[in-house]
Amino acid sequence: MAYGFNPNGLLDTFSPTALRERVAIVTGGGTGIGQGIALEMSRVGANIVVAARNLERLERTAEEIQARGRRALAIQCDVRDTDQIQNVVDKTIQEFGKIDILVNNAAGRFNIPSEDLSYNGWHSVVNIVLHGTWYFSQAVAKQMIKQGGGNIINIISNSAWLGSSHVIHSAASKSAVWNLTKTLGAEWGKYNIRVNSISPAWIWTREVQRAADIDGGGRTILRAAGAGGGLCDTPAAVRPQGDRSPAGVTHRSPGAGAGAGLLGRSREAGHPGG
Repeated sequence: MAYGFNPNGLLDTFSPTALRERVAIVTGGGTGIGQGIALEMSRVGANIVVAARNLERLERTAEEIQARGRRALAIQCDVRDTDQIQNVVDKTIQEFGKIDILVNNAAGRFNIPSEDLSYNGWHSVVNIVLHGTWYFSQAVAKQMIKQGGGNIINIISNSAWLGSSHVIHSAASKSAVWNLTKTLGAEWGKYNIRVNSISPAWIWTREVQRAADIDGGGRTILRAAGAGGGLCDTPAAVRPQGDRSPAGVTHRSPGAGAGAGLLGRSREAGHPGG
């Protein structure tokens, strides 16, 4: 099964005002999955703060959001540094007065046999994926508790529960974030904070493009166990803040289940859904 590229993105699912005047922080928001989420959230009304290490890429994303009539901030941040994280939180509050949504998307990975992975290589990925997610979640949750609630969305991958060869650092970190999601969802639900995880299927970044088989029609054919390959415009659909579900934790894997193998597109370099 293959799907054509969809230029409408989230507008096919939500109204243009689904996230009107909500404020979202997206880590790793200058490229790949994070950029796609930031742009699509702005498309349905959200004001966006993008945070990552590469300021030039962040500024390009922020300019595109502003061109759509939404407000946007680009703030350089290394998610391994708690002082830099607090700077993002403080500047967001200074500019917008609140934080409705945090998307923990910043990640890193590289392929290497587990027996050859260095100590520094292991810690580099664990510090970004696991520690960075926790540091940012805690800093933002303190603000969300004050304001009466919010949404935290953690981007993981199916390697969290299936495992994946040659990416032990990423798979172990994503599994820990999956458990962190469930734990914080149970604990922070009383504050009206929903903590969710999303595991996208393969996302159309340069890394995936190098590994994919492209047919003559420009469509990508990727096969996963029990699922057909396909194309869609957005990495994942994030439930709007206006949804009245009880606070707590859920998990969504757009790539799971027969025929559900969705593939998102991103214009920038990034990493696949792991």
